[in-house]
Amino acid sequence: MRILADENIPLVESFFSEHGEIRRMPGRSINKASLENIEVLLVRSVTRVDRELLEGSSVRFVGTCTIGTDHLDIDYFEQAGIAWASAPGCNARGVVDYVLGSLLALAEGEGVELKRRRYGVIGAGEVGGRLVEVLRGLGWDVRVCDPLRQTRDLGEFVDLEEIISECDVISLHTPLTLEGEHSTFHLLDSDVLQRLQPGTWLINAARGAVVDNAALLELLAQRTDIQAVLDVWEGEPQVDVALAELCWIATPHIAGYSLDGKLRGTAQIYQAFCAGEGVEPKVELVRLIPAAPLQGLSFDASVKAEDLLATICRAVYDPRRDDAAFRRTLSGSEEQRRAEFDQLRKEYRPRREIDGLQIHLSASEPELERVVRALGARLMP
Repeated sequence: MRILADENIPLVESFFSEHGEIRRMPGRSINKASLENIEVLLVRSVTRVDRELLEGSSVRFVGTCTIGTDHLDIDYFEQAGIAWASAPGCNARGVVDYVLGSLLALAEGEGVELKRRRYGVIGAGEVGGRLVEVLRGLGWDVRVCDPLRQTRDLGEFVDLEEIISECDVISLHTPLTLEGEHSTFHLLDSDVLQRLQPGTWLINAARGAVVDNAALLELLAQRTDIQAVLDVWEGEPQVDVALAELCWIATPHIAGYSLDGKLRGTAQIYQAFCAGEGVEPKVELVRLIPAAPLQGLSFDASVKAEDLLATICRAVYDPRRDDAAFRRTLSGSEEQRRAEFDQLRKEYRPRREIDGLQIHLSASEPELERVVRALGARLMP
């Protein structure tokens, strides 16, 4: 069996070597010619996998080590009898950590308290649902909009208009769907963006085209009270430099790029592949995942809850570092910027997740314990 994998997918050899010969290449370079005699194709979101790419090939299994599937032509897979799998939830925790770090940076820069904001989360799937759980665990006011889930799930959902009119923090976690009643293409178009409340913070760690980037650029140029955090961009790896320069935080699609999340993605695709092949999985992620450099933190019970929150989050991840690295790539030619966008992703440093931390408090303090539990860290005796 021959396997072709995106060069940025970790542990492919550890999981798949017993099943065939593995070849690696950049995800954006995968084309029809590269699929000659390939039976298993492993990709990330940068590779469009559709009829044009696969028709006439030997590919019988496609695995994307990502949550999203908007780059896959699933209708064609089903017509052609091609098995496929994604990795739902694999990097959800990493995205939550990114949002928390961005909120801390915004609050620090504007001198406001996070607990006094009202949060609107659009998209309540693996990522959005986990973010809502964390924010509510912290005792913050959260509204949730997810029309698809609202039609089939019980729960308290509001419509988009209520999010726009009543929330001053909006975080997007919806998949990109281009057609149908619930299309999310330009969900936040010019009309919606113009109705944002004064002082709104807008965070997009979903897909670039969920927000009309041209309209957002116009809005940010007009209204200095609106702050934006963008990890995803229309047309990436091409990025609107003028828009990036107006963002509070701008990063190259790395919100979910925690090491844990990427390793989980590979493991989930391996499990799906084995299930499809009717073989027993022999490789376990727990035996492959490395120990985190930072194992835990200790605090005196006199620490303020807001300082505890900030210290735990930033000890693991602060998106301002990625913002600085990204901004250094925004000069030069368009070709150079596109290459550097992918290079930042390819050479991304290992980053762990908050829920891997052990937290020790010198004495029992309910408010502090609530913060630790809400963040998902482990409270130690």
